[in-house]
Amino acid sequence: MACDDGPPLESPQRLARQLNLLLAGERLEKQRALDVLVAEAKNERTTEEEVRMLLRPSLAALDSRTEACRSRSLRLLSVLLDRLPPTRDDLPLLVPALSRRLSPLKPAEPAEELRLELVRLLSRVVALHGPDLGPYVGDFVTALCRCMLDPFAEVKKEACRCATNLANAVPEHFHLQAESLLPPLLHMFTHQHSRVRSVAVLCLGQVVLHSSGKTLEDVFTHLAQRLFDDAPMVRQAVTDVVSMWLLNLRDRYSYFHKLVPLLLSSLSDEMPDIKQSAAEYWSKIGLQWQMENEEDLKDKLDFSSPTPQLYPAVERPCLGCRELVQRNLYRLLPAVGNDIGDWVVGTRIKAAQLLRLLLLHAEDYSTQHMQILVTILHRACSDDESTVVINGILAAELIGTFVNPEVFLKLMLARIQQSASPSSLMVLASAVRCSSVELLHPFLPRILETLVDPDVSQATAKDDYHRQLVAFVKALVGFCGDGCQDISLQLHKILLCSRALCPNDDVQKQVQSVTEELSHALGLSDEQQLFRQHLPDLLVWSASNHHNWSSHSTELLLFKTAMLFAGPMLDEVLPVAIPIFRDCLQTKNEPELRLKVFSLLSRLLLHAGEIPISQNHLSEYLEVVVRDMIVPNLVWHAGWTSAALRTTAISSLWALLNGCQLSSQQAMALSNELLPQLISMLEEDPRMTRLLTCRTLKSLLILCGTKLEPDTLNTVYPDVLKRLDDSVKDVRLAAAQVLNIWFSCLGNNYDTQCYKAHLEFLYSSLLVYLDDPDAETQQAVLDALCAGSVLLPDLLCREVEAVQHKHRTKHYLQLLLEHVQGKPSAD
Repeated sequence: MACDDGPPLESPQRLARQLNLLLAGERLEKQRALDVLVAEAKNERTTEEEVRMLLRPSLAALDSRTEACRSRSLRLLSVLLDRLPPTRDDLPLLVPALSRRLSPLKPAEPAEELRLELVRLLSRVVALHGPDLGPYVGDFVTALCRCMLDPFAEVKKEACRCATNLANAVPEHFHLQAESLLPPLLHMFTHQHSRVRSVAVLCLGQVVLHSSGKTLEDVFTHLAQRLFDDAPMVRQAVTDVVSMWLLNLRDRYSYFHKLVPLLLSSLSDEMPDIKQSAAEYWSKIGLQWQMENEEDLKDKLDFSSPTPQLYPAVERPCLGCRELVQRNLYRLLPAVGNDIGDWVVGTRIKAAQLLRLLLLHAEDYSTQHMQILVTILHRACSDDESTVVINGILAAELIGTFVNPEVFLKLMLARIQQSASPSSLMVLASAVRCSSVELLHPFLPRILETLVDPDVSQATAKDDYHRQLVAFVKALVGFCGDGCQDISLQLHKILLCSRALCPNDDVQKQVQSVTEELSHALGLSDEQQLFRQHLPDLLVWSASNHHNWSSHSTELLLFKTAMLFAGPMLDEVLPVAIPIFRDCLQTKNEPELRLKVFSLLSRLLLHAGEIPISQNHLSEYLEVVVRDMIVPNLVWHAGWTSAALRTTAISSLWALLNGCQLSSQQAMALSNELLPQLISMLEEDPRMTRLLTCRTLKSLLILCGTKLEPDTLNTVYPDVLKRLDDSVKDVRLAAAQVLNIWFSCLGNNYDTQCYKAHLEFLYSSLLVYLDDPDAETQQAVLDALCAGSVLLPDLLCREVEAVQHKHRTKHYLQLLLEHVQGKPSAD
C-alpha cells in the first residue's frame, strides 16, 4: 500500500525542493530549478493543483536580477497559461505582475526579447480572460502605452495587437481609457517601418471605434497624412479603418464630411488592389446609408433619375453614395479649395483627384456651388504639377457634362474678362468640350464675343496663354464640326491673334494645325481658301483704329500677319490695304511706326512678282505707293531713326522697281519726283542706304531708258561719280553699274557735240579708276567706259593716251583701246 502511494507523494516534495531553491538558491541553482519546474509543468502527471502552486513563484521570478532567470520564468508562465483553465482568481496575480515589468513608472525590462514575451503574455491573458479584464483595463493601457513607445519594433506591433484585442474584449470598460492610447499610437504613425505604421493604423481604428467618440477630431489629420504613405499596406490600412468607421461608428453621421474624403481619396490610389477595395467599401457604405434613410429617399428610389447624357465612361455610383456626397458637398469644397493651393505637391494632387470624384457624385447638384467650383478649378489648372492640371481638366469636363451652359458660362466668361489667364481658358475649353451641343449652341456668339475682345485675345504674348487659346478654338471646331460656318470668322480672328503675338514654334504649329481643321470643317481645300474667305474682314477688323496706331500697337502685328499670309490674294485686298498703308506712312506719324510699316511694305513688294500677271492689279496703285508713301519719307530729317526710316523707304522703292511692277510710262511720270531725292540720298551716312540708292537709281534708269531729257541725265552722273570713291566696295561697284546704264540711256536726242564737255569730264574721271587697286572695280569701270565709248570714241582715245603713262597697270587701258578702235567714229 505504501508502495502504491509513493509516486504521488514524490511530486509535491520535488516541487517544494525546486521552489525552495528558486527562493533561496544561488543563481545557477535558480536557473536549474526553473528548468525543472518548466518540465514539471509540462508533465501531464502534474495535477492542476500542483501547477497552480507554481504561478505565484514564477511571477516573483520576473523580478530577478538575472536575465536568464527572467527568461525561464516567462517560459514557465507560458506553460502555466497553457495548462491552467482561465479563472478570474488568477487575474489579481497575473495582470499586475506582467504590467509592472512594462510600466513606465518603474524600471522596465531591459531585454527587448523579454519585453516582447511579456507583451505576448499580456495578449494571451486577454485572449483567455477577455470578459473578466474590466477592472484591469487601466493596468493594461498603462503597460501598452509604454510598449507602443518601445524602441523595439516587434514590441510595438505586439502592443497594438494586444490593444486591439483588449478593445474588442471589454468595450464597456475600454472606452474610459481609450484616449490614453492615442498619443503613442499617433507617434507610431511616423515610424520608419511600414509594418509598424500599418499595425498602428489598424489599432487606432479599433481604439477610436470603442472610444467615447470625442477622440475622432484629434486623429483626422494624422490619418489623412498616411494616405501619402509610400507603403501600399499602410494606405490599405487607412482605407480599411475609414471604411470600418463609416460602417460601424456610432456617431458616424456627424463625421461623414471628414471621413468620406479620406475614402474617396483611396479611389484614386495608384495601386489597383487599394482602388478595388475602396470601391467595394464605398458601394457597401452607400447601400447601408441608403437603407438607413429609405424613407427620405423614397421618391428618388421609386423614380430614379436616368444616367445623364455624355456621362463619363465609368460606372455610376449608387444613389446612397451620390446622396452622401451631395449632402456634405458644402462642407467639402472649402477644404478642397484650401488643399488645392497647398505648398506640398502630394496634397495638391490628392485634392485635385478628390475634386473630380466629388463632381462625379454631385452631378447636377454642383450647380449650387459653381462660384467656389470655378475658383477651385482655376487654381487647379494654373498649378505647376501636370497631374493636378490633368485632374482639374477632368473636373471641368464634368462641369460641362452636368451643369447647364447658361450657368457655368456666366461665371467662367466673367472670370476671363476680369483676368484672362491660361487656366481660365483651360477651364472654359474643358467645360465646353463635354457640354451638350443643343444646350451650348445658343451661347456660342456670346463665348466668341468674349474671346475675340482685344482684352482677351490680345492680352499677352505668353506661350502658355496662346497655347490654351488655340486649344479652345480646337475644342470649338471639334464641338461644332461642319456647323462652324456662322462662327468661322471669329475663330479665325482668334487664331490670327495667336499667330501674330506668339512666336513660339510649337504654338505656331498648333495654330497651323487648327487652321487646317477649321478649313476642312468648312469644306475648304486648304488654309489659303480660308484666308481668301476671311482676309478682307480680318484686315478691316485688325486696322479698325489704325489712325491711332503706335509702333507698339498689337493691331499692327495682326495687320502685318494677315498681309503676309495674303499670298496670291494680295490683289484682292489692295483696295482695303492701300489706304491703311498710306495713312500709316504719313510723315506726321512717329518714325518707329513708319519704319515697321515700310518693312512690311518692302516684303510685300518683293513677293508681288509671284502673283500671276492676270491677277496682278498692284500696278493700279503703284503711283500712289510711290508718291504718297515712299517719296515723302525719303526727305532728310535728323536722327538715326529717320535715317533707318529712309533706308527702309529706299528698300521699298528698290523692291518695287526691281520686281518690274512699275511700267516704263509710270517710271517716266515719277522720275521728276524720284531723281532729286535719289541723288540727295547718295550722300547718306548708312552704307546700306547708299548701296540701295545706287541700285534703285539703276533700276529707274533701266525703266526710263532713252526717254529722259539730256539735261535731266546730266544732273545724275556727277553725284554717282563721287560714289566711285566710296569706302564700301559694294557701293563703288553699284555706282559703276549705274554709270554703265546711264550711258545706255543717252539716246538720239543727246547731242554729243553740245554736251561734249560733260562726256570729256566723265571719260577723264572714269579713266582714273582703271588704275584702282581693286580688280572688280577696274572691271566695272571698264564696262562702263566700253558702254560710253560709242558716243565719242576719238575723244576717249585721246584721253587714254594722255593718262597712259600715269597708270601703274596698263592692262585695262589696252583692253579699252582695243574695244574703242573697233568702233566707228561718231565725230
